[in-house]
Amino acid sequence: MSVHLNHTIIHSRDNRESATFLAHVLGLEVGTQWGPFIPVDTGNGVTLDFATIPAESITPQHYAFLLSEAEFDVAFERIRAAGAPYFADPHGRHPGEINHNDGGRGVYFTDPSGHGMEIITRPYGYQEPGTE
Repeated sequence: MSVHLNHTIIHSRDNRESATFLAHVLGLEVGTQWGPFIPVDTGNGVTLDFATIPAESITPQHYAFLLSEAEFDVAFERIRAAGAPYFADPHGRHPGEINHNDGGRGVYFTDPSGHGMEIITRPYGYQEPGTE
């Protein structure tokens, strides 16, 4: 059997708020609470389990999601409609912009607990077939 990431726990100030926010942006479903976790299943079988912990204990992490061009359009519009600040870069130096890295599109935004979220349409290092 090959190794696959099955789930990860994401610390949050409010597990339901963070799970609902990300699920809405990505067009995913919030699952049924299981113990202290609110799960959000991704399309590749990985579950993001949101857990509430004290805000001062949260270390911001980075999570990147690969979307199709059409999914990006919808997710980006949801980010803008929510009034969430977004940036073309991870350091926030290009507010209100998206990037076009690796021939695709990408944008960074922050979830309600301060985690850096990213949506991209091409994996890093992507090259069009036949251009290598």
